[in-house]
Amino acid sequence: MPPPADIVKVAIEWPGAFPKLMEIDQKKPLSAIIKEVCEGWSLGNHETFALQIADATNFYITEKNRNDIKNGSILRLTTSPYQTALQLHERIQSSSMDAKLEALKDLANASRDITFAQEFINLDGISLLTQMVESGTDFGDLLSFTLTAFVELMDHGIVSWDTFSVAFIKKIASYVSKSAMDTAVLQRSLAILESMVLNSQDLYHKVAQEITIGQLIPHLQGTDQDIQTYTIAVINALFLKAPEEKRQEMAHILAQKQLRSIILTNVIRSPTPINDEMAHQLYVLQVLNFNLLEDRMMTKMDPQDQAQRDIIFELRRIAFDVECEPNNGGSIEKRKSMYTRDYKKLGFINHVNPAVDFTQIPPGMLALDNMLYFAKHHQDAYIRIVLENSSREDKHECPFGRSSIELTKMLCEILKVGELPSENCHDFHPMFFTHDRSFEEFFCICIQLLNKTWKEMRATSEDFNKVMQVVREQIMRALSLKPNSLDQFKSRLQNLSYTEILKIRQSERMNQEDFQSRPILELREKIQPEIMELIKQQRLNRLCEGTCFRKISSRRRQDKFWYCRLSPNHKVLHYGDLEESPQGEVPHDSLQDKLPVADIKAVITGKDCPHMKEKGALKQNKEVLELAFSVLYESDEYLNFIAPDKHEYCVWTDGLNALLGKEMTSDYTKSDMDTLLSMEMKLRLLDLENIQIPEAPPPIPKEPSNYDFVYDCN
Repeated sequence: MPPPADIVKVAIEWPGAFPKLMEIDQKKPLSAIIKEVCEGWSLGNHETFALQIADATNFYITEKNRNDIKNGSILRLTTSPYQTALQLHERIQSSSMDAKLEALKDLANASRDITFAQEFINLDGISLLTQMVESGTDFGDLLSFTLTAFVELMDHGIVSWDTFSVAFIKKIASYVSKSAMDTAVLQRSLAILESMVLNSQDLYHKVAQEITIGQLIPHLQGTDQDIQTYTIAVINALFLKAPEEKRQEMAHILAQKQLRSIILTNVIRSPTPINDEMAHQLYVLQVLNFNLLEDRMMTKMDPQDQAQRDIIFELRRIAFDVECEPNNGGSIEKRKSMYTRDYKKLGFINHVNPAVDFTQIPPGMLALDNMLYFAKHHQDAYIRIVLENSSREDKHECPFGRSSIELTKMLCEILKVGELPSENCHDFHPMFFTHDRSFEEFFCICIQLLNKTWKEMRATSEDFNKVMQVVREQIMRALSLKPNSLDQFKSRLQNLSYTEILKIRQSERMNQEDFQSRPILELREKIQPEIMELIKQQRLNRLCEGTCFRKISSRRRQDKFWYCRLSPNHKVLHYGDLEESPQGEVPHDSLQDKLPVADIKAVITGKDCPHMKEKGALKQNKEVLELAFSVLYESDEYLNFIAPDKHEYCVWTDGLNALLGKEMTSDYTKSDMDTLLSMEMKLRLLDLENIQIPEAPPPIPKEPSNYDFVYDCN
């Protein structure tokens, strides 16, 4: 007879004694279980003991997390969190350097557990650590482990960041500003500064006064990618929290310090491959740089502003090589007529007053800025485009003004100008780090592409939107190849002519061709269950391989991982924490925890997940919400996931639904179904190539009057 659901069989260790095998009743109070264990080893004062998970985490068992104990778990009897905190509080004040170092190592390790952290913080432990840092007497490993413990304790979000003194901030900042500093100390100091800036507007101002960009730049010129990552993270945090009016000023300082070229040389073109965390920080920096364009993008042109009108005059002057005529150089009507003619050639919608074209937001004044940059820095190309189109028939000219405005708007949409960076994205483009004016250069390449595509399509003014759709597709396809430079991007576009786009579209259309005749639809219906079973098997096989999930904190990104995989017999989910991201599959026996599939009640997704209902800025992130799912088991217990990407999210939600006998409804399943079904249909219909399939089956002939024609074998 199987044991009751509330009984868990475990092994319990105690130093110097043989481990005990015990059955724990989950309905009994934890204190009663600890008392029973202590009595078994004749230990008094059971109140001073606690149980820990006997693995690398050493997490304490509490009433909140006791349901995580599974059959076969190994536990350890140890001193209670309060006693451990009290002992470490005394030990880290030891006069012996060796004893103090060992105590700080133990503290840094123990601080990862929130139960211990709460007890240590209650003993005013954070204040003790900050005093030790402020005193400036500790160096090397002593300081490194002090800062590690501090970071781990603050990571639990128990103590507000606003409580720290200016002296502490100055001390942390001094470790960052020194040229020769221990790597571990520098890394922790950068992490502390980033958290301070992101978690408190008041601390942002204090940190900004203590740290200059010039002091951070040297850390990017080394070879340690972790230090480089934390340095860019601090720069991003300062950028993100800076008031609107100071961001342009900060961008100017970054340009003066040649941050872009330093990152390009020492990070992007470094022989060391870029890891996910570095890719994320580069993506954030890219987004923050492009967001500086938002102000111009949302600024309407004032048709009465002479300085702004002068920019339009300058575009006319460069294109047609004319100087602004003095007032006495002919009648006003004649001059107006000449201006109207030239503005028409420049492709503005409003020929009389082109300033009106720039009152649409977005792209507002940003479009005019781009046009002027193109006219001044790529003058030959600008003049050629304008004159080439002004010499065409009216209906075949590509309007430069209108095209520039719509193209600028499109590029802002592609690069998501004005949107905050996503927590999970790593999508940075190396080519945008190769030029100080990368957006303007991007525009210059794309406006020439637009003109080339217009000619290839032999477009007229009625085809304007079609041309813009093709150009968008060309740009998106070229960007997806992640070119390393703007020149490489340009050459990728050369290979994506209108003819090539048509070929790609035709190929994709053929792959997704949908036959509508009745016999074909009946064949599809017959094949569909087979394909669905194939997809289901693939999903379950992927779950058996397993996936590494990142533990994401609302306070700062952390490289903490856990792994989950399905057993080969599809009956148990094995999962457990990992110290680092695995290189391949993680074996079942190294994953401590188990969840029987039979115990799973439901799969919950998105904002309904319990870990998405918690407070914190991260939980409001739309992208994280789209990747979140939870497994409900027993009555109210959950196993919470945040998938690394949309693909893994679809695989896991599909696989779990398949295990529960429910329908697989993800976008990925629909896409796989369409692809596999289309391929299978084409294979089955190969023999019918060039044969017309009738819409309806041929009629069944009438029964014959006799069956004398049947051959009698006897």
